[in-house]
Amino acid sequence: MDDTHRGVCHVCQRRFEAGSLKPWIAVRPGVSALIASAAPGWEEGRMICREDLARFRHLYVERMLEQERGELGELEHQVIESLNNRQLISKNPEDLLDKAATFGERMADRVALFGGSWAFILTFSAVLLVWVVINVGGVLANPFDPYPFILLNLVLSSLAAVQAPVIMMSQRRQETKDRLRSENDYRINLKAELEIRQLHEKIDHQMARQWDKLIELQQIQIELLEEQSK
Repeated sequence: MDDTHRGVCHVCQRRFEAGSLKPWIAVRPGVSALIASAAPGWEEGRMICREDLARFRHLYVERMLEQERGELGELEHQVIESLNNRQLISKNPEDLLDKAATFGERMADRVALFGGSWAFILTFSAVLLVWVVINVGGVLANPFDPYPFILLNLVLSSLAAVQAPVIMMSQRRQETKDRLRSENDYRINLKAELEIRQLHEKIDHQMARQWDKLIELQQIQIELLEEQSK
């Protein structure tokens, strides 16, 4: 390939196609400072390959977060990786937990859902009413559970003893879902904050460059006017 369409990366000194290189002017000042500290001579007219630029961007974001938040955790590293790789970071906690849920956990969710519904309340009230009517209303000659309904108390106690841990299992799964949602929201918000900050830095950098060019053009115009007035 024609060398006129290729350039040299200032950091790794390898040759790349022009489209795979970023010029000095397109790199934000914070990232440029890191590149200059690692590879002296980084200045206007130099170029850097996308791989090295991504590495320095990764380092820049890491240092920026460390200065503001202290030691980085697993979530922060995930956000930085997704930011550099241009990947989506949002995940649906429902899908993650439902895929890994066991049969017992799914049954616990269904029992807890039914136990907290009006259908359960009305059904259970109807069963209690029928039980009392059968054993007190003289429907049977020999009631199987006469007053004070000892058998009914045993059934209710057994039901409460079984239902309580099942509901606790479902609540624990719900707490896990809430924690995953919170982590997901934190990752999304952090990534959005970093992207907005980088966008602001890029705009400020471009505006500063445009301002320098305007000043240079103004100086040229003044020099031309001075030459014409002589």
